[in-house]
Amino acid sequence: MTILVVGASGATGQLLVDQLLKRGHHVKAIIRSPEKLPEILNHRDQLSVIYAGVLELTDEEMARHVKGCHGVASCLGHNMSWKGIYGQPRKLVTDAARRLCDVIKENKSENTTRFVLMNTAGNSNRDLHEPVSFGQRCVIGLLRLLLPPHVDNENAADFLRTKLDHDNRAIEWAVVRPDNLIDEDEVTEYEIHPSPIRSAIFNAGQTSRINVGHFMAELITDDATWKKWKGQMPVIYNRVRSD
Repeated sequence: MTILVVGASGATGQLLVDQLLKRGHHVKAIIRSPEKLPEILNHRDQLSVIYAGVLELTDEEMARHVKGCHGVASCLGHNMSWKGIYGQPRKLVTDAARRLCDVIKENKSENTTRFVLMNTAGNSNRDLHEPVSFGQRCVIGLLRLLLPPHVDNENAADFLRTKLDHDNRAIEWAVVRPDNLIDEDEVTEYEIHPSPIRSAIFNAGQTSRINVGHFMAELITDDATWKKWKGQMPVIYNRVRSD
């Protein structure tokens, strides 16, 4: 299986690539420059690195990179700097998802492509009318006004929810929503829920980046996992250890 990963140099993206490679799959990774290539991905068999900014690719280039891929994963995000938050491109995640889906449809592959988007538990799945407290709604409203990356995450997920037909044969999708991200060295036990089981603002859980990478890899490569969660926005939490 061949999978294209955008945002592959990020803290979670590189772990997703590593998980896919460990499963024996071929990965195409889009990374802005050689200096951004993480050490964990150096000299890896089955890895093809494309050095480019994803939105700088022409439609023809993007279509060529997507062609032949069974899955596409986006771990794109905004750098937590002033420029990363308030500079351009403000719609990085949304525009990348839209362009990738457009070229997938235009390629007219015989096989359905699985598209997995990394998002956040702070973004509600409006298909399910998830309950959100008044306080959290107020905070989310402020985030929409003050933090363009939050709006970008919402719009990217909404694009997949509302613009891709559920009976679309070219693309099937899933949006993975981790809660408060932490770093761990190994995959640990984790839980998957259709909706948040706690407030992402006032009572956030923890999700290790390596567990996110593991679950995204499972979605793309395991048929049973995909069948269970396609067309949904599962929330992932580290399982709380009871000592």
